[in-house]
Amino acid sequence: MTTRVRPADILLVEDDPGDELMTIEAFEEHGIGSTLHVARDGQEALDFLFRRGEHLHAPRPDLILLDLNLPKYSGRQVLSSIRADADLATIPVVILSTSSAQDDIVTCYRMFANAYVTKPTDLDDYTNAVARIDEFFAQLAQLPHRTGRS
Repeated sequence: MTTRVRPADILLVEDDPGDELMTIEAFEEHGIGSTLHVARDGQEALDFLFRRGEHLHAPRPDLILLDLNLPKYSGRQVLSSIRADADLATIPVVILSTSSAQDDIVTCYRMFANAYVTKPTDLDDYTNAVARIDEFFAQLAQLPHRTGRS
């Protein structure tokens, strides 16, 4: 595996406090060294990514974990905004959703999501899934160097 020079910055876009807590538990339980940032709705995610308002000094994430059903802007709208911006388009986006509907999966891949993971309902399965996502995207995969808004 490739050793990172610095911890990865991961943006979790999640409006469910329980799922947010399970993700934090996954980081703690599995010793994930990445830094987790949380946006609780689509508007906050876009503010973080475009460095607006209270997120003026937010880091450019190395990976985005994106829920589909969000208040203000949906996950699809957030994904579309990410892919439409030259500086953000190369950030890997993993859809992490309760939906296993083929329409949602196909739509997200057509919108250039890098992966689609249906959220496991069991805590151990959920934390293991998050750890495996981090292991692949933050440790194993070669990601582009930060450019633009880095």
